[in-house]
Amino acid sequence: MIPRLRLASSSADVPGADIQVDAWMWVAFLALIAVLLLADLFLFHKEAHEISMREAGITSAFWIILGVSFSLVIWALLGGPAAGQYLTGYVIEKSLSVDNVFVWAVILSYFAVPKAYQHRVLYWGVFGALVLRAIFIFAGVALLEAFSWMLYVFGAFLVFTAWRVATHNNEEIHPERNPILKLMRRVVPVSSEYHGQKFWVRINARRVATPLLVVLVMVEVTDVVFAVDSIPAILAVTRSEFIVFTSNAFAILGLRALYFLLAGAQGKLRYLNIGLGVILGYVGIKMLISEWYHMPTFISLGVIAVVLAVTVFASLRADAREHASEDAGGGGEPAPTAELESDPEPKPDPEPEPVAEGETS
Repeated sequence: MIPRLRLASSSADVPGADIQVDAWMWVAFLALIAVLLLADLFLFHKEAHEISMREAGITSAFWIILGVSFSLVIWALLGGPAAGQYLTGYVIEKSLSVDNVFVWAVILSYFAVPKAYQHRVLYWGVFGALVLRAIFIFAGVALLEAFSWMLYVFGAFLVFTAWRVATHNNEEIHPERNPILKLMRRVVPVSSEYHGQKFWVRINARRVATPLLVVLVMVEVTDVVFAVDSIPAILAVTRSEFIVFTSNAFAILGLRALYFLLAGAQGKLRYLNIGLGVILGYVGIKMLISEWYHMPTFISLGVIAVVLAVTVFASLRADAREHASEDAGGGGEPAPTAELESDPEPKPDPEPEPVAEGETS
């Protein structure tokens, strides 16, 4: 008899509380993720190359189809309600991750990461994000089970975050002000140039980090920040670690392709922050009132889908009107948009090191 893992509270009133998952399901899913990551690294991106829009589009479509299709597996193994919770969680994580993508773009641009090396640093960034998210998920569920009042803390935090996201108005991000970056530059010697896809090299018999390692650390730090918002949001949908982790995993695995696909679209999605704020506010209120009323999963999925559709439609329509107005006015200066391509010259100014090709240790 295969042991079963109890994943949530026994309360039938809590979404996902009654879901039980066989141990082999965890093993099979983790094996699937390992195979996908290894195939990505050693089969499809063994050689460093610039990701084209066509490749990014095909890869992004693959991850989305795979992520949505996995709901059928959930349905077959755990039932319809679990599949609905998975889809809702997947859509929440996917939509909230768009903001993360644009922050990545700022970081990669600031450090002038060559396009050929961007996939490799994001690959390891996603790998680290999976581990960090797993820790956040199990810790979050444990807190909710041990301290029921944490439900209101998470809900209030999401409502506050919703207001902050909806009103930040695309504020500029300044990587150079990040305390983690300042600390890393003080304690770790960093070479002045990239050395291919290497994170560490030996220069003059001394082991030093390359700027690519600094970028990787910054990517991981930003994911921690975004996980603080997104994990409580999905815990409002389900309390099952398996569903939360699988929906997170598929949303995160598709982030790299989404980055290369949306690398120049931030200016067009001008109302994205408002849409994300509405989604976070909705799930926060849903969590706050859950003791008295549990919003059906299909309603939550519908609300999130409608908000995203309206946000994208309104953004693209406003962008089209602006361009039409510029054309009618005689082709004036185009409205400023966030530049997400890598700058031709590197901006960081780490401590100078002798430049010499080295071997990884």
